[in-house]
Amino acid sequence: MARLRTARLARSAKPFLARGGPRGERCPGCRLVPSHCVCSLHPVVPTRAGVCLLMADIEPLKPSNTGWLIADVVPDTLAFGWARTEVDPALLALLADPQWQPYVVFPGEFVAPERVVTEVACADASAAKRPLFILLDATWPEARKMFRKSPYLDRFPVLSLQPEQISRYQLRRSRRDDHFCTAEVAGLCLDLAGEPQAAQVLQTYLDVFTHHYLQAKHQLPPDWQGEAHQRLAQALGRTARA
Repeated sequence: MARLRTARLARSAKPFLARGGPRGERCPGCRLVPSHCVCSLHPVVPTRAGVCLLMADIEPLKPSNTGWLIADVVPDTLAFGWARTEVDPALLALLADPQWQPYVVFPGEFVAPERVVTEVACADASAAKRPLFILLDATWPEARKMFRKSPYLDRFPVLSLQPEQISRYQLRRSRRDDHFCTAEVAGLCLDLAGEPQAAQVLQTYLDVFTHHYLQAKHQLPPDWQGEAHQRLAQALGRTARA
């Protein structure tokens, strides 16, 4: 993620200015202002599943991007920039690695029925292959374009999520409640892969990050003993910071 951000900044003709977020210096680790940094809370949960993020052009630059949170929690998270005309050879090597069974995570209503699955066949620890969830980290219009114009993904099953919950993500607006942010999608995938603790930690870490981001935006201190922090500490078996 940091590599992608550095490379994207190097290509920029002018500084990237995030809209609507907190201003000023930011922590290079969590992209929050230093007074609201969450790096001390950085949770890591060993998982059998992996995540592959295909990121639209400016996503690595957005402080509100939640792909970073997935990379914090899930050790085997790899991120690649997406371009219509070229493919990173490292991405193709990852997709060809025999240890992984890739799943493209995308709504089934837009896909040929024969490609759609709703369960993760290799969720069992005894399965020969580990699940690798390919997430298109982009706005919805960008994600649809990425899906259509990435023929190297065509040979993989499409995991269509059927979540009953409503998105709680507050940092960007969507016209539909069933449009989830990238971290929420990853959490649902981890649940299907038989990784409930990692799913819970990722969701509560997202809630903590959202709290710190919004508090910084409104120039208010974070509540280190708040409900989100307590849930994250409980999920990790820790004590919330005083």
